[in-house]
Amino acid sequence: MENNVRPATMERITTQTLAEAFIQEQVANIQAQVGNKKVLLALSGGVDSSVVAALLIKAIGKQLVCVHVNHGLMRKNESEGVVEVFRNQMDANLVYVDATDRFLGLLAGVSDPEKKRKIIGKEFIEVFAEEARKLEDITYLAQGTIYPDILESIQKAEGKKAVKSHHNVGGLPEDLKFELVEPLKLLYKDEVRVVGRALGLPAEMVDRQPFPGPGLGVRCLGAITRDRLEALREADAILREEFANSGLSKKVWQFFVVIPDVKSVGVKDDSRYEGWPAILRAVNSKDAMTATVEEIPYEVLHTITRRITAEVPGINRVLYDLTPKPTGTIEWE
Repeated sequence: MENNVRPATMERITTQTLAEAFIQEQVANIQAQVGNKKVLLALSGGVDSSVVAALLIKAIGKQLVCVHVNHGLMRKNESEGVVEVFRNQMDANLVYVDATDRFLGLLAGVSDPEKKRKIIGKEFIEVFAEEARKLEDITYLAQGTIYPDILESIQKAEGKKAVKSHHNVGGLPEDLKFELVEPLKLLYKDEVRVVGRALGLPAEMVDRQPFPGPGLGVRCLGAITRDRLEALREADAILREEFANSGLSKKVWQFFVVIPDVKSVGVKDDSRYEGWPAILRAVNSKDAMTATVEEIPYEVLHTITRRITAEVPGINRVLYDLTPKPTGTIEWE
């Protein structure tokens, strides 16, 4: 049986007892694999990488070196929040790398979503390799890969195309110098959250909504430009603020904004105004393999629309995506 295939007999992790058994098993596996060597972890601050960090800290302590890469595709104030929580509150061995110009330079003019994912994934590995050269005995790379990442990145049957490649699966170069440590790769997202709670992680971290590895790079559709990326970041911040104000942030599994590389005609100050549409997406899911669309009250949608069109330069329309998964994927790219 391949290591990337979840056994049919593997019990779903739904209780703290099952989670504790999984943790005990993985701690032993990590210790056996790593020994006294150091491990480099890509720490985005999302659920998956946070749970991996907690597992590794439990298993090998200060042998773990966490690296947070600000690729310029994070949500508003996200990188600052990661540094505050992990370095200042959790006392993690955290290295912060601002690689905004580096990533956006490589992505300039690239519109194909698969090429964007591969570029981002490859560059992540390059950044980690550079950080590893500054340290001693870094031979392992830990990742928050989960089972849906693998399922959506490989061909599940002959002649069937992959849904999409993930930066931590399809984007890895063949000459990768690190040996991978992926303790969550056979778990679904809901199982990862159960494990996180059993590890004692705070609720705001465990229940944090999913955020793709390529970040806003797959929500700024087509070739990424700095002005459209900034409009996306601001519109997304408004959406999250209004969802929190209305109580929807606790009800909806994942919500975000997408901005395509297309403009439509609008009116502003009694003049013709060409701007981008902001597309809102709000879905519920347990395992990320299927998703249903949340019904948002019109009052909330109107408030979000008024704020985005008034406060975010370059946006003149707001739309709501009603497509479940399938037929649509959760992300647009």
